[in-house]
Amino acid sequence: MIRQQDILDAFHFRHACKTFDPARKIPEDDFRFILETGRLSPSSFGLEPWRFLVIQDRALREKLLAVAWGAGGQFPSASHVVAILARGEDMRPGSAYLERFVREVKRFPEEVIARRDAFYRQFQESDFDLREPRALFDWSCRQCYIALANMMTAAALIGIDSCPIEGFNLAGAERILAEAGLLEDGHFGLAVMVAFGYRVDPAPEKTRQSLEQMTRWV
Repeated sequence: MIRQQDILDAFHFRHACKTFDPARKIPEDDFRFILETGRLSPSSFGLEPWRFLVIQDRALREKLLAVAWGAGGQFPSASHVVAILARGEDMRPGSAYLERFVREVKRFPEEVIARRDAFYRQFQESDFDLREPRALFDWSCRQCYIALANMMTAAALIGIDSCPIEGFNLAGAERILAEAGLLEDGHFGLAVMVAFGYRVDPAPEKTRQSLEQMTRWV
């Protein structure tokens, strides 16, 4: 097993890299490893409400850059850019996506599907009150952030830098992706973006609250 110190070293190595070395590209095997850690990430009910959109088309990056004020250094220099998309109404009980997913991916028997469907409906309608479209989409986005964190940590463990990007106009970015046919007729929305590559400048000092300041035991 990997040593605890190796993991902590990776967390200290990782920072929100603002500018990457444009001459260095991440090897294909390494980037597929990063994506695989996203694929294997947990999600609520195991329903995987995400899509990893790897944006290597420079023209598309330029279009997004016009509405992504937080990506001025990252988009032009990053080896790889990923837009993590989240499902909205597809996550409703009985949707075509979920009906296919529980049978073809999870391979649940019909009696299990029926029990889970009843519980899932209660979860959405009562426990978490996800009846409004925006609430449901935000819930899907929260799952996407689990995959985002795992991919960034995995990258750091093999010496690859990253930067999560929320600095964009959501409506503008989604419009650009929709015009390119990448939101699949409204089945997806944009949760977050992340850039990967190799740093040019050294990482700044990492500052955090102490563990005692941010932890309460009860």
